[in-house]
Amino acid sequence: MSVAVESRNINKAYGENVVIEDLNLKIEKGEFVSIVGSSGCGKTTTLKMVNGLIEPTSGSLFINNEDIKTKNLIELRRGIGYAIQGSVLFPHLNVEQNISYVPNLLNKKDKAKTKDAVSKWMKIVGLDEDIMHRYPNELSGGQQQRVGIARALAASPSILLMDEPFGAVDEITREQLQKEMKRIHNETKITILFVTHDISEALKLGTKVLVMNQGKIEQYDTPKNILNHPASDYVNQLVYRQRHMCHLSDDQLGDCEYSAVSKV
Repeated sequence: MSVAVESRNINKAYGENVVIEDLNLKIEKGEFVSIVGSSGCGKTTTLKMVNGLIEPTSGSLFINNEDIKTKNLIELRRGIGYAIQGSVLFPHLNVEQNISYVPNLLNKKDKAKTKDAVSKWMKIVGLDEDIMHRYPNELSGGQQQRVGIARALAASPSILLMDEPFGAVDEITREQLQKEMKRIHNETKITILFVTHDISEALKLGTKVLVMNQGKIEQYDTPKNILNHPASDYVNQLVYRQRHMCHLSDDQLGDCEYSAVSKV
């Protein structure tokens, strides 16, 4: 498979505070990569470097085999969607206007194309068109988050970055949104980098899981291998509870009904 994101010897420091240290990573196109680790381990910094919001102190970063140092940042970001916690919708714009904001910039002379894109993505993220003219303060938390995801996808990016997108919603809505994201990924095959502090969410959603600790990669592997074969004490501690949720012995974990293992 071709590579969507590649980092080579990436380091990021603020003065003497090293946030990312020697990050070497290849993410293939179409992967859903969950990035998990403790607060301050470099998860969000990694996303921001992919989007060109932060420059590495040293090393090289490639998006679709192009060094981002050679890319125009506006052009780069047109191909990358970004969804964050709380959705951060424009409060003075209704649902349709929020979702169509970027497509309108790209398709100034083709309003029909933009309207079709809004309808398409509202349907994909599970939003009824009858809320199209509502404003953010008239939506539930789950609806706001879905609008935020639709807006991030509306320009048909090749990569979607998601930073704790479900952190501000209740548990039931969170589970619904997790199912929606699995379905969206299966339908679109878009490359997704999804930051979370929740290891169970990371294992449930990702086709691959990137475990970070103090700016370094502890393990990058499938959810099943992360769970069954932790590469370090840190990863083992992180997944310990999930390893024993099914009350099975270690050699039977592959038969566990826990979704991240048996259904990946």
